[in-house]
Amino acid sequence: MNKINLDHLITQIIKGIEDVKGNDINILDLREIENTVCDYFVIASGNSNTQVDAIVGSVKKNVSQELGDKPWNIEGQGNSEWVLMDYVNIVVHVFQPKTREYYDIESLWGDAKLTEIETNY
Repeated sequence: MNKINLDHLITQIIKGIEDVKGNDINILDLREIENTVCDYFVIASGNSNTQVDAIVGSVKKNVSQELGDKPWNIEGQGNSEWVLMDYVNIVVHVFQPKTREYYDIESLWGDAKLTEIETNY
């Protein structure tokens, strides 16, 4: 997937998260790190099982409608504390706050370039 397509996919993922008021949105650029499983992580939080599910549904719907793409795999929807959406080059992590704090992916991938997305709600 080329850079332009990745940028469009990230934009649509972010829009899907924002549409249902997901918060603490970060993008980790992993391209400069050797042996990574993808190019980017998009990380967001939802405050309840319901909101995490809504974020996942909104991202799926938005990406599908705008780009005709769907996740290769989705994991974690059983308890909705940490849902992973795999778009191959981009992996979306949607956490509840306590689970996100526990796993602290941003620190685990501390060498990645971090971009924080400002939300207006």
